[in-house]
Amino acid sequence: MNGVTDRVDINQLLTQMRDIRGQMQTPAMQAPDLTNAVTEGRGVDGTQASDKVGFSDMLKQAVDSVNETQMQSSSLQRAFEMGDPEVDITQVMIQMQKASVSFEAMTQVRNRLVSAYQDIMNMPI
Repeated sequence: MNGVTDRVDINQLLTQMRDIRGQMQTPAMQAPDLTNAVTEGRGVDGTQASDKVGFSDMLKQAVDSVNETQMQSSSLQRAFEMGDPEVDITQVMIQMQKASVSFEAMTQVRNRLVSAYQDIMNMPI
């Protein structure tokens, strides 16, 4: 991966989650017919499930992106500590902040997902 250009932007993931939440809160939304959708390999909207990138794939890409940012930060820190003349302290600090912000964002996403899961599990049947 090429760092910033190949990573999944956490803001894009959060925007998509907000869009989904907005669609779920729309009062005129009709429940789709889920009959045989799972056994036929279709998604909720009737398309083939393999035609779209799943939420779990997007989440995995986001986690991988955060991991890569953390590893780049660690690598730059190590290079600076070893006295690499090509590594500037500003590069190290910027990369550390990027890693910190991306980790915080991922933590917030995780907390929201856990909260949503708990809300769903506590719904009366």
